[in-house]
Amino acid sequence: MSRHVTIDPITRLEGHGKIDILLNDSGGVDRAYFQVPEVRGFERFAQGRPAEDMPQITPRICGVCPMAHHMAATKTLDNLYHVDPPVSARKIREMVYSTFYVEDHALHFFFLGGPDFVVGPTAPKAERNILGVLGKVGKEVGLEVIGVRKQLRELITLASGKVIHPVFGLPGGVSKVLTKDDQQKFIAGAKHAVEFGKFCLKAFDDLVLKNKEYVDLITSDGYTHKTYYMGLVDKNNKINFYDGDLRVVDPDGKEYVKFPAGKYLDHIAEHVEPWSFMKFSYLKNVGWKGFSDGPQSGIMAVAPLARLNAAAGMATPIAQEAYEKYFSTLGGKPVHFTLATHWARLIELVYAAERMLELANDPDILNPDVRTIPTATPDEGIGVVEAPRGTLFHHYKTDARGIITQANLIVATQNNSARISLSVDKAARTLIKNGKADDGILNMVEMAFRAYDPCNGCATHALPGKMPLVVRIYDADHQLVQEIRRD
Repeated sequence: MSRHVTIDPITRLEGHGKIDILLNDSGGVDRAYFQVPEVRGFERFAQGRPAEDMPQITPRICGVCPMAHHMAATKTLDNLYHVDPPVSARKIREMVYSTFYVEDHALHFFFLGGPDFVVGPTAPKAERNILGVLGKVGKEVGLEVIGVRKQLRELITLASGKVIHPVFGLPGGVSKVLTKDDQQKFIAGAKHAVEFGKFCLKAFDDLVLKNKEYVDLITSDGYTHKTYYMGLVDKNNKINFYDGDLRVVDPDGKEYVKFPAGKYLDHIAEHVEPWSFMKFSYLKNVGWKGFSDGPQSGIMAVAPLARLNAAAGMATPIAQEAYEKYFSTLGGKPVHFTLATHWARLIELVYAAERMLELANDPDILNPDVRTIPTATPDEGIGVVEAPRGTLFHHYKTDARGIITQANLIVATQNNSARISLSVDKAARTLIKNGKADDGILNMVEMAFRAYDPCNGCATHALPGKMPLVVRIYDADHQLVQEIRRD
């Protein structure tokens, strides 16, 4: 019997990764490791560059959610140059960001996470993809998904210049004034997005919630962790993706701390392990207690599941109704079921569509005053947004000329990384018995990370910009035999 099972590469995510599963003599799992072997040195790349370049540099980190990095970088420049954008610019930014959110959440549900539920977690590998989804839901639904994403991406391009690498965010505002015709296009797209969001919720209800086998899987112990949860909230503790304070609740759902982005280093710290290039964020004042959950552990979660747990509700009516159904169906707040993230993501999609429509109808977005020109000497700036995958921090220090001397980025997947590792390990321990790990079982292990929609490309760092290489050779009893280093 093999003592080692590897899933390499893992699939339907951003970036590269693998899962190493070590088995014991009885065929159970000793430990499963979620490993990220790629390395990205983008914090180092930033040094020596003008801070104004960051909204264009950082979207190159990831082609899936470039708008999140663009917006975080732009907000960081506001803080760096001590300038407040006009109301019109803030509303245009949030409207475009909401547009991006709908499109990105739709991508994950139908293309990345959805095949596990729509097609089935143990369906043949060749069918667990978007083509398999279309085979189940029909061509008309597929055309609607493609159509709404196309329309939203065209709107993002209209306002921000490029959908992949946006160019509209500037310190103190945005680069483009919107016309009445632009506004009408956003209103039409937002109305379409709201209807699409309602369709997505109904599809989830029909395909997942009405399937007892799926509900039992979602609420099973193998996909459950009681951790802290963090998300950005407005002054009423309602979810906001663009701005607000960070609210953290404990595993019982009680507020643990609430703080502005500028205080993030007082509350967030990072841990490293020798088997991954991805760092592990944790709550500094609880402390790193290893890979365990519960109130004594500093491990936290971000992203849709966490945001719904951390918030007091949604700021729009249809999303609020869905939010209430979510918690009443799953046993109240907080929800600790990792796979419930897929449902939470669709509730957020509806909120983003409704918020997009509110802002598209706001006359302020037509105000030509879209930028306050910075006049202060730059020094240090911190910005935060909620990326679709969770809380994203950007932090730059510069000299008096605005040249970056230090950059720190804590991305969503880093904030989730410890909980992702818990999830993969627990799913493997629960599912693999007597050494049996067929393709369906291994896919269900992958489902443990897939719910988080991780971006491993964004989440890996290397300082001082070099890639160390350590090769360790183990015998059949997992004892180290030889180590070869290049560092």
